[in-house]
Amino acid sequence: MDKDGIFEAVKFWVSSVVVNLNLCPFASYEIDRDSVRFYVSEASSQEQLLEQLQLEFKHLDEDGTIATTLLIHPHVLQDFYDYNEFLGLAEALINDLNLQGVYQIASFHPQYQFADSEANDASNFTNRSPYPMLHILREESLQWAVENYPEDTAEIPQHNIDLLESIGIDDLQIRLEACYEAQNKAQNETQDEE
Repeated sequence: MDKDGIFEAVKFWVSSVVVNLNLCPFASYEIDRDSVRFYVSEASSQEQLLEQLQLEFKHLDEDGTIATTLLIHPHVLQDFYDYNEFLGLAEALINDLNLQGVYQIASFHPQYQFADSEANDASNFTNRSPYPMLHILREESLQWAVENYPEDTAEIPQHNIDLLESIGIDDLQIRLEACYEAQNKAQNETQDEE
């Protein structure tokens, strides 16, 4: 898989879904500041992905201009249930490195499914992305956003579910597929340049 194309697919998803639908009211600020790191990992095993995750924590520690990182891992954990189990290992790594209270991980996956939902529920699209990824958040940034957001942040998840249900599963699927079209366009442009 072409890393540039994958990057474009995820960037398109962030712009067209996360920001345009305002699923995360804090995202547009960080995108506008160019403080979101998009990293496409070549990890092909869970062990390699854990090593990459540790490197991303270090990268965030060393570069205060990065607010958050999307660690995209297209070659490992394509199955959502395997991915979901891996999240426990990622949390254990945070604890092992004494980074609890410093970082937290939000989860995104093409097959994302909440425990109490059906596979085709629109609500799952709050966390469905074109590729599996780990979203590394700085706890202090998250706390600042919660304290300074003019509305009750606890209402964001229900607002998102209501919005996505009003949009409908067919339109949401089209939006996700458009990410792959952006990827194909980027890959074609790269080939044309060669």
